[in-house]
Amino acid sequence: MNAQTRGPREGTAAEPGTPSARAPQPTVKCLVWDLDDTLWDGVVLEGDAPVPFAAAVRTVHALDRRGILHAVASRGEYDVAAGHLAAHGLDTLFTVLEVGWGAKSRAVERIAAELNIGLDTVAFIDNDAVERAEVAAALPDVRCYPAHEAELLPSYAEFTPEFLTDESAQRRRLYRTERRRKAAEAGHTGPPAEFLASLDLVLTVRRATGADLARAHELTVRTHQLNTTGRTFDLDELRRLCEDPGHEVLVAGLTDRFGSYGTIGLAVTALRDDATVLELLLMSCRVMSRGVGAVLIDHIVTRSLAAGRRPVAEFVPTGVNRQMLVTLRFSGFAVVEDAGDRMTLAVDPNHPPPARNHPVRVVTA
Repeated sequence: MNAQTRGPREGTAAEPGTPSARAPQPTVKCLVWDLDDTLWDGVVLEGDAPVPFAAAVRTVHALDRRGILHAVASRGEYDVAAGHLAAHGLDTLFTVLEVGWGAKSRAVERIAAELNIGLDTVAFIDNDAVERAEVAAALPDVRCYPAHEAELLPSYAEFTPEFLTDESAQRRRLYRTERRRKAAEAGHTGPPAEFLASLDLVLTVRRATGADLARAHELTVRTHQLNTTGRTFDLDELRRLCEDPGHEVLVAGLTDRFGSYGTIGLAVTALRDDATVLELLLMSCRVMSRGVGAVLIDHIVTRSLAAGRRPVAEFVPTGVNRQMLVTLRFSGFAVVEDAGDRMTLAVDPNHPPPARNHPVRVVTA
């Protein structure tokens, strides 16, 4: 058993029941399943026709409702495994299937890369202690669980997000839609800019309401690379900011011809007499390749200048968010103060940045 609240990671020397010395890890974003003798009792490739364990299926559904994705890393033939999942109505519940004969750690790595999530947010469940040990040794950030704990996972803290939002329940569908986008992009033979233009991207920007606060908080906690200051806000802080006439909290949603990406952006600005200060801008990593961060920044800059305020932005380097500094600079922000651990950047109202041609249409609501 390796969950922090119950004992040490598998393969460590600590005695069962002693507290883990590891720092608390983030909530699991994806649970990777072995299939034979884990999700069901038997080996499909050997001619068995096992019915999935009822307790395991309940866990799949329970975690899915919490926005935790499911994937497969299992031995066997892809078509056989996928067909058996489909025969029991489980195929649509798994976002990525890695079925083959290579090391399961490599399969888990590929799953994390395809979902664009950190290995420290991935968990792995398998009935075979040797397979768990192989994954734990190769990928020490991945949390590993024996199959007999499947029915207990929903009760573990690491599988219990702090907040459940409407978007959480849609996360699997959002990722499956993203896979269709990627397939279309892979099949596109023209330049990347042409493909982006073909998506009919629409960014909807609006003031946050009470119904948005849980998702806004979730974004601050989950998003690291595309966050200008690394700040997080709890629900009470966000509520106060929404009610404060000296601040504006904006949320951004994105859609294209394939469907919705969900709420993917958050901007918190302080409204001063002569300046609009961007205290936090973050975007979901899922839309990194769409250039939406630049679109939202341009929208904020345009509104600020139209209101007679100088656009100002705070930036705090976190070690992983340099892309946001680059985005600010290309959006016309110049550094006016650099304290080492914090920067202040601003746009010169007398020399505003030229309008850019984005493949994204902005709609305000």
